[in-house]
This record gives sequence, C-alpha cells and structure tokens, in this order.
Amino acid sequence: MLRYLALAVDFDGTIARDGYVEQTTIDALGRVKQAGHHLILATGRQLEDLREHMPRLDLFDRIVAEDGAVIYRPATHEVRLLAEPPPAELVAVMRAKGVEPIATGRVIIATWRPHEMSALAAIRDLGLEHHVVFNKGAVMVLPPGVNKASGLAAALAELGLSSHNVVVVGDAENDQAMLGLAECAVAVANALPTLKAHADVVTEGDHGAGVVELVEQLLADDLASFAPRLRRHEIVLGRALSGEVVALPPFGTNVLVAGPSGCGKSTLATGLLERFADRGYQFCLVDPEGDYEDFANAIVLGDPQRPPLVSEVLRLLNNPDQSVVVNLLGLPNADRPAYFAGLLTELEALRARVGRPHWIAVDEAHYQLPVGWSPASASLPPAMQGFVLITVHPDHIARAVLEQVDVVVAVGDEPEQTLDDFATAIEAAPPAISSFPTDGCESAVWRRPSSQAVGVQPIPPRAAHRRHQRKYARGEIAPWNSFYFRGPQERLNLRAQNLAMFSQIAEGIDDETWLYHLHQGDYARWFRDIIKDEDLACEAEQVASNPVLSASESRSRIQAAIESRYTLPA
Repeated sequence: MLRYLALAVDFDGTIARDGYVEQTTIDALGRVKQAGHHLILATGRQLEDLREHMPRLDLFDRIVAEDGAVIYRPATHEVRLLAEPPPAELVAVMRAKGVEPIATGRVIIATWRPHEMSALAAIRDLGLEHHVVFNKGAVMVLPPGVNKASGLAAALAELGLSSHNVVVVGDAENDQAMLGLAECAVAVANALPTLKAHADVVTEGDHGAGVVELVEQLLADDLASFAPRLRRHEIVLGRALSGEVVALPPFGTNVLVAGPSGCGKSTLATGLLERFADRGYQFCLVDPEGDYEDFANAIVLGDPQRPPLVSEVLRLLNNPDQSVVVNLLGLPNADRPAYFAGLLTELEALRARVGRPHWIAVDEAHYQLPVGWSPASASLPPAMQGFVLITVHPDHIARAVLEQVDVVVAVGDEPEQTLDDFATAIEAAPPAISSFPTDGCESAVWRRPSSQAVGVQPIPPRAAHRRHQRKYARGEIAPWNSFYFRGPQERLNLRAQNLAMFSQIAEGIDDETWLYHLHQGDYARWFRDIIKDEDLACEAEQVASNPVLSASESRSRIQAAIESRYTLPA
C-alpha cells in the first residue's frame, strides 16, 4: 500500500523559474505519472496564461488555477468554477483608486505590490468579504474561503483521494495553506523563510531541481525516509508515567490491543478510533458483537437482523471523509470468518487503488484471524499495514499475523502475562516492563523489536463505550464466567451463559434458590466482576438489602433492571 498516491506542485518559483519549466523537471513529472501517481498543478495563474508557459498540461490529472478558484481537467478540457466571478464594481473601485495593472480571471482579480492597501480599501468600501493573498510580488483578490488549500481539497475529492495521501511542494506565501493540508509538506530551497519554517522537508535543490530531487525520493521509497519528520501526524495513545507522550505513527504500523476481559481494551480502542477520525484518517472497523453500534465518528452498517453487504461498505468508503463500522451481529458465528475474508480482500484492493482505508480495525481478532490463517489463503499481500487487532487471546491469532505486529498494547493489571502470551506465540523473548503502576487498570506498550515495554496511562475516549452489551445480553459467555444457579445445598447446576438466559432461569427456579444467591451477593458480584456493569451490581445490592421484598418482588426488580439496560427480547 502506497502512502503517497498524489503529488501536487506549485508553478512559479517551484517547477518554473521565471515562467519557464526545464525539460528535466518535465521528465521527472512524467516518471511520477508513469509510476501510477496522480499529478496536480496548483497555481495562481489563469489558465490562458498558464498554457503559454507550461507545454505539458496533459501530464496533470487536475490543475487548480487562480489560486484555488478554478479546477481544470486536462483530459476532458472541462473547467469548474469553485466561486462566483469577480464583482464588476470591485474592479471598478480598485481602478478608481489607481490600481494598475489589474487583470481579472474567471474568479480572481490580480495585481502587484504596492496596491494591496488600495485593494483592501476597495473591499472595505463595498462591504465585501473578499480577501487578499500574496505570492511574493503578486497581489491576488479572492472570494471568502478560497485559497490553494480549498482548491486542492476539491481536486482531491474529484479524484477520490484523501489529503493524507498527497505530498505538496511550493515556495511562497500562497502555498502555506496548501502545505498545511498535505500529509507531507515540502518547500524548495528557494522558498520564503516563513514557508520553510512550516514545511516538513526542505529540498537541497531550488526550483525544478528541488522538485526532481523530491520525485526521485518519492519513486525510490514512497518518502519513507521522510517519515521521522512527520511527527505532527502521530496518533497519541497516552502518557508514560514519566509524562512523555506515547504515540503511534499514522502509517504502516500494526497494533495489537490485548488483555483479559473487562479491563479496558474496547475503551482504549474507542479512543484510538476517535483520534483517527479527528485527524481525518479513514478507518473500517469489523465489529462482531455490536459493541460499537453507537460510535459517533462513523456510519454503522448491519444490525442483529441484517448483515451488511460488502458492496455497501465499499460504497461508503469511496468517500475519503467517511469511516465505517461493520456490525456482524446479523451473521451466524460460523459464517463470520468467510465474510471477513471476503471483506478483507476487497479492502486491500481498495487500498491498492486509493490508499484507503488508512486503518483496518478488527475486534475479537482471534475469531477473524485464527491460528492457521495466512495472508495467502485470503489472496492478500503478505505484508499487512495499518491494522488494529483487538483480542482477549493474542496466542489464538495466526502467527503470520502476530509476527507483523509492530506495537503491542497490553491492557490490564497484569500485562506481563499478556506480553508473555504474545511472545510465546511468536517464539520471542518477552520484554521487561518499566514504570508500570500497581494500583489500577493501565496498559503497557511494547514497541517491537525493543526489549523494553513502558507503562502508559491511555487517553480516555470522549464518548463512554457501551462495552459488550449485545454479548452479555444474548451472546455466549465462556463457561468459567457464566452464572450457575446451584442453591444452598448445590442440588442444581443451571448455567446462565448470558443475561437473557439468566432472566429465563430466574423466572423458573424456586424461591429458596433465588433468595439464597441474592442474599449471598452472588448476583451483584457477577454483574460487577463479569458483566462489568457497576450500576446493575449496585441495584442488585439495593434489592438484596431490602428485607421486606418477597422472592417474587426482588426477582421482578432485578429482571426489570437488566431489561432496561440491555433491552432483552420478550
């Protein structure tokens, strides 16, 4: 999967020197196009003027002209205006104030220094919202909200690309917003000092030579050598006890979130997904148990009655700004691995075309990628990138997958066991853990191949995560975590593997057995320790502490409390 599928270049001062583009620069841009990358030219010039100075407009998939106000499609010669034409009265007032020379395009009004103050005065006199943009000596008047960044965003949308898959190179003031939009912002050596200060990378060469230098690196390693300079995109996990921020690279990293049931894996994953969304990284989350059906940062497809079609998932993901949660509750357990394999094949094909989704998250990963699974069996490339795997049992995941994990986040009070399970599964030495607290549920982060893991306090998600409600209501809780109605003499052994079965058995057992477990605190203990529902546990304790309630009344109150929280079927 390529990180950079598009290269956007400025014209004057970047690929062109004094309005002329050298053949070596044109040849380098041709190599980018031949390698399958998209090319976008972003310029303050008007199209008619640009045609006189750039002989190979056909190299570009899109041309953003007039400093973001116009999009030109060379393949079809179509022109799209992104704003209204310039007001005639504004041009007239500027001329009346002595602004000359003055040129009007389809949208832009252009002049030169020192006429910027007269242009601003004309805008003020007419009560307009237009603004003035500088390009070294050039002065451009544009409608509100229009700049190279807005024009580039519109061009990327037409191409179905995300700004996280584009590298931009420029040299002047009017390039700054565009560089801020890009995943990788590059300034040529002759760029203004202010632009260099905002760029991730500054080339050694100036003008076209700097662009050729960038192209060679792009084609050599997809700019992987620039990755350490792009820390502004990192996804924060939390803070180490030393106060240091612990973060993930946004590209090419595989993350495993593992630990025992009930100690915050889903909460940590929810926080990560929120931060992906905040940064504009597209994700697709496979949710077997419906735990993320209320997630606010994505569209949820599927419900308990109907599984989502793979075509529906892909249709939504065609929009770079849209993330998707794939809810598999409507599929029988036995059918989920095959569905997942088919979905994964399509997601990887989409990634090959457009570099998205940037992240694929898989909850209950030990079911979807079990021991024996291999990339080859799912027609996938052997190198996995951008996966978040969430599991209780890391040692139940295929070794071919585990070996590609870059970061292990062990959640729970005893991360050593989780890390040891992972290390044993790949026949590696487990790391030592430094600075891990002993007074609460935290996490330990192991960046492989380091021999050290560090204790981390994760950043909590903004939204409270409704953890495993479907699973506990109707799913299959493991036998050792199920509730057993046995009674005072242990004459019974009735297993409740979920809350629905708990309510059903409670309805039919004798009063002595019901009251025995109630007053022993067994219900409250199960709700708190296994179901992880503190409110439900407290309500059970209140019912148990009321001596006047009959068996029937106490049973009804606890059943009503369960139904109000988990909406059990009749």
